[in-house]
Amino acid sequence: MPDTIFALSSGAPPAAIAVIRVSGPQAGAALMALAGRLPPPRRAVLAVLSDPAGAPLDQGMVLWLPGPGTATGEDSAELHLHGGRAVVAAVEAALSAVPGLRRAEPGEFTRRAFANGRIDLAEAEGLADLLSAETELQRRGALAMAGGALSRLVADWRSRVLALSAAIEAALDFAGDDEIEDDGALPPGFAQGCALLSDELGGWLARPRAEPLREGFRVVLAGPPNAGKSTLFNALVEDEAAITAAEPGTTRDVLVRAVALGGVPFAFVDTAGLRDEGAGAIEQIGIARARAEAERADLVLWLGPEGEGPVGRTVWEIAAQADRKDIPSKRHARFRVSAVTGQGLAALQAGLIDHARGALPQPGAVALNARQHALLAEVAVATGEAGRCSDALLAAENLRLARVALDRLVGRAGTEDMLDALFGRFCIGK
Repeated sequence: MPDTIFALSSGAPPAAIAVIRVSGPQAGAALMALAGRLPPPRRAVLAVLSDPAGAPLDQGMVLWLPGPGTATGEDSAELHLHGGRAVVAAVEAALSAVPGLRRAEPGEFTRRAFANGRIDLAEAEGLADLLSAETELQRRGALAMAGGALSRLVADWRSRVLALSAAIEAALDFAGDDEIEDDGALPPGFAQGCALLSDELGGWLARPRAEPLREGFRVVLAGPPNAGKSTLFNALVEDEAAITAAEPGTTRDVLVRAVALGGVPFAFVDTAGLRDEGAGAIEQIGIARARAEAERADLVLWLGPEGEGPVGRTVWEIAAQADRKDIPSKRHARFRVSAVTGQGLAALQAGLIDHARGALPQPGAVALNARQHALLAEVAVATGEAGRCSDALLAAENLRLARVALDRLVGRAGTEDMLDALFGRFCIGK
């Protein structure tokens, strides 16, 4: 029998209201112990809560939620209390004294919902992103995933793979031994069905990924020493986060700040000045890190000599320090700015917002994370290979691999390590 768990599921006290959740086979016993009775199912009832000695703890609303029709799929209870620290601590102590109850681990409520089939793995990942969402774009994307948008797509893809598998298995069952190796053993339209599904999945794989939306569109400021990177960085993040000085090599490490501009999440990265000579050992480490950051950037703002920015990345030529007459001008600068006077700063911000919106998933659209993308790529390859096979046995094996990958995508199969990492992202009461 699983343990019965409890946790504070609302914000940290003090607060106007505190909500403590209880889930597990002893949830009803816990409610009886504190409230003295079980209220009617799914009706909020006013009750006086008492400790094991009968001393009153608080007067609040209690709910009895018998399973399996609950968030976790188990018997559950909720205690809506006054949100003072002493009240919460006293009620938690009383719950700890009930036999079979213990405090929940981070993410344990959601993990039980997953284990009991109330949500699948893709929905759980969306819920984790929803809890950490800080911008409107992040909220809408995570809400689509938590609401089962990807899960419904996976269900459709899986049903199509199953239909193809059934067709090939029927062909194998009814074909004679001499016919199994023959092209004619493959059902009519089989190759076309596999190709259509593989192409459809390829379209989904080409869509914008979830990581830039979750972590912020990554903009790296790069260039030689004293190019104005740190000053522009401070202006973009609206904070004196980076030290600025005329001395070359002032910035020696990577500095990252997450901000939202126009509701779009960004991660701005200030880097050490790039130079080949005159750098000390510590500065050389910073330069190596700066080059690595440019490699993983979604966009590089190049403040150095025109045409000398990183190759293989999306690079914007920026004419920084536009207020200075002693700085050589760029002929084809995308933006001319001065972080000191503010010249061109608004235009640069607007350009960044427009560019990021085009590169990020559309509001409310399904966006695959790295794990989901890798598994869906396996499905696309397997279904494509199945359609190209002339051997029915090999086609059936490829479709089996596609089903396995789809099952892993929504958590029908997986590893404990991956589940531990996911549910560890949740707070204690979720």
